[in-house]
Amino acid sequence: MTASLSHADVAKLVSNPSAESRAETVAKVATHISTESLSQEERKLAEDIVRAMVRDASALVREALSANLKTAKNLPRDLVLTLANDIDSVAAPILEFSDLLSVPDLVDLVRNGHEARQIAIARRKEVPAELADALIETDNAHVVGTLVGNNGATLSEAGLNRIVDRFGDMPAIQEPLVKRDRLPIAVAERLVARLSDHLRDYLVAHHDLTIDSASELILKARERATVNLIGEGKGTADVERLARQLYANGRLTPSLVLRALCAGDVLFFEVAISTMAKVKLPNARRLIHDPGMLGLQSLCSRAGLPPSLQGAIRMALDVAQQTDFGGADYDREIYSRTMIERILTQCDSMRSEDADYLLRRLDDLASAHA
Repeated sequence: MTASLSHADVAKLVSNPSAESRAETVAKVATHISTESLSQEERKLAEDIVRAMVRDASALVREALSANLKTAKNLPRDLVLTLANDIDSVAAPILEFSDLLSVPDLVDLVRNGHEARQIAIARRKEVPAELADALIETDNAHVVGTLVGNNGATLSEAGLNRIVDRFGDMPAIQEPLVKRDRLPIAVAERLVARLSDHLRDYLVAHHDLTIDSASELILKARERATVNLIGEGKGTADVERLARQLYANGRLTPSLVLRALCAGDVLFFEVAISTMAKVKLPNARRLIHDPGMLGLQSLCSRAGLPPSLQGAIRMALDVAQQTDFGGADYDREIYSRTMIERILTQCDSMRSEDADYLLRRLDDLASAHA
């Protein structure tokens, strides 16, 4: 171990056994303990020194040991666990960086630890779902906020739902949650609903609005946000779960259904109508896409859609089927506006120079038939 611990170091340690001197010495030992160049005898000596230092009365010495061993690859398990169970300043580097702690080790440390240790674990480069669930179960806002902001954390849908239930109204958690790389669509919709309720309360408290007026504004914003959540690439199973969730919570409205259709989400429209009418999806699809009007009218009536919307729905379906957007450089907004403009030009009762008129008209119709 001449490269890491010289005779001069030993002499210095004997002549000046201060905490600073011991910390400097242990840092040298720790730096080299993971190297492959040590002989078996040298490694045993280094481990013996570390074992002595983990019991050192000075936190400064143990902190130096932890800081220098946090990425060690071949440290004995008992040493790692001793450091992980030390005071926060000693444990934190090991808890955040050491690959020598197993998932069961970390779950146990979360359940028996406190906030500082849990936050260190929540910062780990990779947090498997089992460990993330244990962190979520702490119901600690600082811990959960750290976890949600860590894109290396795998969050289960059950865990995400618990976060929305417990912290859905907290901006410090809302922001990192909505910015995650991937969020299940049903969880995202629940978060939109929670954000909307929070915003409604703010509008009523800070502006000259009644609860009914604020709720109407929020309904429109919520529906636009929900349509944007659906997007492309969502599988039928995900969309069915979303539709069931919306329906169960009274958020699967006629205007939302037509908004989605005008944005090009034919799959969501099919699933939504199937859910509202309590008709199996294959049967609903046959009625929706039947060339005549009777099948669609019957299905819409069973789904509780007002007759005043059915003409626009038929027109939107026809435009979607007749228009090839696949080869054009359209984004979602352009697609929606193009769809609405074509409906307006073919539907006298909804003619307008403003392409946004249709969605405003949908809001009016939905309110009239609420």
